[in-house]
Amino acid sequence: MQNNLPKCLKVLILGDIVGTPGVNILQTYLPAIKKSMCLDLVVANAENAAGGSGLTPSIFKKLKAAGVDLFTLGDHIYKKQEIINTLISENCICKPANYPPSSPGRSFAFTNTIDGVSVAVISLMGRTFMRPVDCPFLAVEKLMPEVNKIANIVIVDIHAEATSDKYLMGHFLKGKVSAVLGTHTHVQTADEQILGDGTAFICDLGMTGPYDSVLGRSVDPVTATTISFLPNQFTVASSDVRMSGVLLEVNVATGKANSISRIQFFEKDLCKKFNGTEEKEVVLQPSI
Repeated sequence: MQNNLPKCLKVLILGDIVGTPGVNILQTYLPAIKKSMCLDLVVANAENAAGGSGLTPSIFKKLKAAGVDLFTLGDHIYKKQEIINTLISENCICKPANYPPSSPGRSFAFTNTIDGVSVAVISLMGRTFMRPVDCPFLAVEKLMPEVNKIANIVIVDIHAEATSDKYLMGHFLKGKVSAVLGTHTHVQTADEQILGDGTAFICDLGMTGPYDSVLGRSVDPVTATTISFLPNQFTVASSDVRMSGVLLEVNVATGKANSISRIQFFEKDLCKKFNGTEEKEVVLQPSI
């Protein structure tokens, strides 16, 4: 059976999905992108998918139906308490592995591709400028033997504010996992690289949502509150919607990353390319 596995796995990994605009662009275009690019797997961080904060079961089902195979979350994981049963029952979604053992959810998520390749994702929370959590380094070190029994390809989402936390995790896990990819700051970084011994890395995948915004929120209320200190409702913005992340190619036999490419899909361009069909080729557009 091992001889029948593909040599390389193509994985699209998307940064934080923000609100209805982020969900809608995935629902509308991800099936066509997945087909056109011959993707084996799609991974996404969905912690901001429900109104900009949290995830609901209904949105989880929509994203899964659109083609997201594995889900990571972050500090907004429990903002919608109705997601707890999903966190407990579904193998494809996980909590940060350095959350307390008593917190609901699985320490890692896993799935098998249509060709039978086992893939796992681990979510970790940084500790600099974030809420107090257990040590992410000790947590992932403790978890890896269990994960390695299930999957040869392991992708880590380090959900952190500080770039130092993300780079430290990349170097801590280089050679041990297929990729260490940052989320949380919603700004795609231009430092994609292969660290020592085949571990892909980027400091932040960026955001899947509205870019005419302040990190996905409408500009005016954020500006008003910043200047006056008066509270406002920070609604999710709606314009210039994009999907941001990376395309990974991973050697199935070794679990090592062959390449990492930064991508950004603009909704306006996707609309022109597909125009209601699923047959036109998708062109990767690096962020500028």
